[in-house]
Amino acid sequence: MPEKQPLQNLVPLPYRHVSVQPYSGPLTAAAIEGHLLGKDSYRRTRYVVLEQSERCAVAAVSRDSEEPLFSPITAVSVLALPDTCRLVEDETVDTGNPTALAAKALALGLDSTATLVVRGLDGHVNFIHHPHPLEITVIDVVPPRPPKLWRQANQVLSYAAGLPPIALKVANISLEDLAGQAPDAAAYLIPCRASGLNFAVPTYFLDERPPRRNWTLIACERSRQIHRHFYGEDAPCVEMCPSRLAAPAGPTLLKCCLLESGMEVEAQRVIVPWGADLAQVEAGLRALVAQLNQKGVFHLS
Repeated sequence: MPEKQPLQNLVPLPYRHVSVQPYSGPLTAAAIEGHLLGKDSYRRTRYVVLEQSERCAVAAVSRDSEEPLFSPITAVSVLALPDTCRLVEDETVDTGNPTALAAKALALGLDSTATLVVRGLDGHVNFIHHPHPLEITVIDVVPPRPPKLWRQANQVLSYAAGLPPIALKVANISLEDLAGQAPDAAAYLIPCRASGLNFAVPTYFLDERPPRRNWTLIACERSRQIHRHFYGEDAPCVEMCPSRLAAPAGPTLLKCCLLESGMEVEAQRVIVPWGADLAQVEAGLRALVAQLNQKGVFHLS
């Protein structure tokens, strides 16, 4: 018999494991099993999507041997019937990307009891069974908007292979809000130039090394060190480091300027360098997933 399927986030990869077939019989488990048992099946086929107008069902299949190019199906396990199975066409969805499939399911209002079949990019068909993406919070400073780390994490999820469905949540630390902690400041000094700032008092940028003013720093420890090097003294400061300000609950990705290479992995929290590139962000996401997957909460078939 096919192995018992996980309860959440089953996504066949590659999608060539999925066979799509028209079907005119009753969409019941017994009828589907009877229809598929003994039927010739390509050796790479692990799942069959049966289409009937706008209705569908999904079954897992296996053979006694996968050596012949085709051989009879010897075991069938019905995963989804029309009451929980939804078939859609959306050419913007990359059906080889579990996160894209999960996002489509959530956009359609489907819950973790559903199965979504998508005919998507390039006409390829795949499904996600019981979508329940892993939620990861990305904490970053704004501006810029959208925050850079959140934008990078989304970019990674659009191409990185082997990651489960992930839903990113953003938690912004606003420079404007931080400035509100020093409302009487005569001027502000922030680490580097950022668009969208509109303070009521003059604003200077540490990386431009402006002449010393009576300012309040909105900065992290590294910027305080640079300020001491440039000006030989400290200045009043409002902390802006995400790793110091954030008290995350659940899986979290954030950054810290004191970390110049590699990453720090803590319990459900990964810190990457402030100037992390896409490879470092991807490594951070994979480290979080490795922690979360210890309980086997997703499966890429």
